[in-house]
Amino acid sequence: MWTPAQRGRMAGITRKTKRYPSDLTDEEWERIAPLMPPANRRGRKRTTDSREIINALRYLV
Repeated sequence: MWTPAQRGRMAGITRKTKRYPSDLTDEEWERIAPLMPPANRRGRKRTTDSREIINALRYLV
């Protein structure tokens, strides 16, 4: 079993790495990010990161 400190460290490592082969790399995201529409000024603020949405779509395709 892992100690709580080890679990926290491992969670940090997995957040920094790609979770699926279809996930965007940082370089790919830098090229795509300027093409994403800006958030609407009215209404609620976005709660989901646009990069995660693109990653999900790529995973499904």
